Amino acid sequence: MLTVDDDPAVSRAVARDLRRRYGEEFRIVRAESGAEALDALRELKLRGDQVAVLLADHRMPGMTGIEFLEAAMDVFPAARRILLTAYADTDVAIDAVNVVDLDHYLLKPWQPPEEKFYPVVDAQLDAWRAVAPAAVAEAKLVGHRWSARSTQVREFLARNQVPYRWFASDSAEGERLLEAAGVGADRVPVVVTADGEVLVGPGDAELAQRVGLQVAPTDDFYDLLVVGGGPAGLSAAVYGASEGLRTALVERVATGGQAGQSSRIENYLGFPDGLSGAQLTDRARRQAVRFGAEIVLAQEAVELEVTGSSKTVRFADGRVIGAHCVLLANGVEYRELGAPGCAELTGRGVYYGSALTQAAACEGQDVVVVGGANSAGQAALYLVRGARSVTMLVRGDSLAAGMSHYLVEQIEAHPRITVRTGSQVVAARGDDHLDAVVVRDAAGAEEVLPTSWVFVFIGARPRTDWLDGIVARDDFGFVLAGHDLLVDGRGPAGWALDRPPYHLETSTPGVFVAGDVRSQSAKRVASAVGEGAMAVMLVHRYLEQL
Repeated sequence: MLTVDDDPAVSRAVARDLRRRYGEEFRIVRAESGAEALDALRELKLRGDQVAVLLADHRMPGMTGIEFLEAAMDVFPAARRILLTAYADTDVAIDAVNVVDLDHYLLKPWQPPEEKFYPVVDAQLDAWRAVAPAAVAEAKLVGHRWSARSTQVREFLARNQVPYRWFASDSAEGERLLEAAGVGADRVPVVVTADGEVLVGPGDAELAQRVGLQVAPTDDFYDLLVVGGGPAGLSAAVYGASEGLRTALVERVATGGQAGQSSRIENYLGFPDGLSGAQLTDRARRQAVRFGAEIVLAQEAVELEVTGSSKTVRFADGRVIGAHCVLLANGVEYRELGAPGCAELTGRGVYYGSALTQAAACEGQDVVVVGGANSAGQAALYLVRGARSVTMLVRGDSLAAGMSHYLVEQIEAHPRITVRTGSQVVAARGDDHLDAVVVRDAAGAEEVLPTSWVFVFIGARPRTDWLDGIVARDDFGFVLAGHDLLVDGRGPAGWALDRPPYHLETSTPGVFVAGDVRSQSAKRVASAVGEGAMAVMLVHRYLEQL
């Protein structure tokens, strides 16, 4: 409840009577000018609080009570509005009922409050409770749906399990939040944290820190440093920490990797009804933390240095972390469409692995999924729940070549999913957002396919350039390990020790690799989890020799 009156004595009296009856349920905020009260309302809006009742004195210098209530409607339209006025201003109060949709006016003095004040406020509270919106305790994100950075921020918050509520910048509530923050719509995305802090166009590191994620390690040296937080990295963090290793996991964006973005994993051992990638990721992350592993987010590894038995990883912000052993589990990233227009429209209709975040916006729309592997199939089945139709563009001759049989059966049986084999996107069209894609079939014929939503799953490439000259990689950039290091059967390439490399050990002793980033890996969640656990066993063997 907020009360505003320029007379300090009257202001205190109103607040006193409100606290006496409503103080246990409501916080009473008092202001002595309209401008001060509006500032208080904007702060409450940013913090996600709700205002039930506004009581304003009519005769105030600078801004009358009616002017204040009119301005307050733009910030909290559901709040009940009461004007405090003298008998001489009754006509003005009656006129205000039509001007600012005034809910009630009270004549001063209102003593005794039990007869003249509380019954009025009680009635207004009953009316407010009937329509009051739920309080927003989460972070709030205001952005434009065709803004690439707005999409990235949504992805970052969602994948890191940060509760947030999305508001389009041109929606009524979005405009109220921007006004309360004093930020123009041209500067979105804007994030308002749960405690009311305003972040304008934040980078991932700043955003992570402000919403309470750990962005810096607590120590500078560990037994095991895991780079990458996909299934392999999380598995290694769980087993490493549970077996007594000082373990830190550092992730560039969010734990879970590509698997964490999967809408449904149905062939993972022990889950006959399936589970989402987010569920699997959340359970594994909590499990790792419970055993004592540190999980550091929004840090990108850029350099690996080896000095004797010590390994040091340098990150983009200049931080360095040392360890006896390093596990490379940084996975892969989706390959991008190289067709004209795709790069310019990324995040504005062309998306890579964003099916979960954007699915609600696709309701009733015609959606295109590009790709023919499991991730594409899972996305198509998830998106079609709300989309009017889903068209899958597959470059190969059939889905069976790259997709699990159970997914192929579900897709072929769905009436709103169309599969077009031998097809590829050769151009994307649109100005501020995607309008259509140009599709070429196996015979070379081209067709313009109208759509504002394209989700791309056309394979992946490893993020291993930062390892150049340190560990051996294959021609595609995947890290070689164990037996794959053998060259023509003559022995390990660049291997300096008498013993052969362990199964998951790279060409640099004490540096291991697991998951999708490893050359010839199975590219399945179960195998990645197994490799993460196996890597910890091999780390123990290595440490025993130091």
